[in-house]
Amino acid sequence: MTDKIPTKPKRPPQTRTGLTDTGVKKAADKSARTRAREFALQALYQHLVGRNEVESIDAFTRDLVGFHKADSAHYDALLHGCIADAKTLDAALTPLLDRKMAEISPVEHSVLWIGIYEFKNCLDVPYRVVINECIELAKAFGGTDGHKYVNGVLHKLAPAFRTAEVAADKA
Repeated sequence: MTDKIPTKPKRPPQTRTGLTDTGVKKAADKSARTRAREFALQALYQHLVGRNEVESIDAFTRDLVGFHKADSAHYDALLHGCIADAKTLDAALTPLLDRKMAEISPVEHSVLWIGIYEFKNCLDVPYRVVINECIELAKAFGGTDGHKYVNGVLHKLAPAFRTAEVAADKA
């Protein structure tokens, strides 16, 4: 008897450049702003979950590996801007949510804060880029379908902050 042991078929070579085989962007290919958003997300998570002081969160985050590759000015704007403007950001979010704010994951909550903050204050970043970056953050750090929720909320919110840009995009 010659029983052959079944072998796994080999994966076809990856055709998407800049991505791992799971579809996540390689660290070397991330922009400084993308890295800033990732560090800001981690810091905002600490704020929401641990209720830590912004100064201690900031100091801790700046000591993390790879922070030197991030756009520190954008990180500062996101972290300090989101925390300072938290009530306004939550007020803009609340009417669009299908559940209570307390039921939103802290990761998705932080991602939504980043999205709204960038809609309002980072007019040099196109609204579609803001949405895409937030979806990628939610995919990398959030729950299984959190990115879908973030996508839906930010798409509803974009016209309120970027009226002309959204209208021009539709036309």
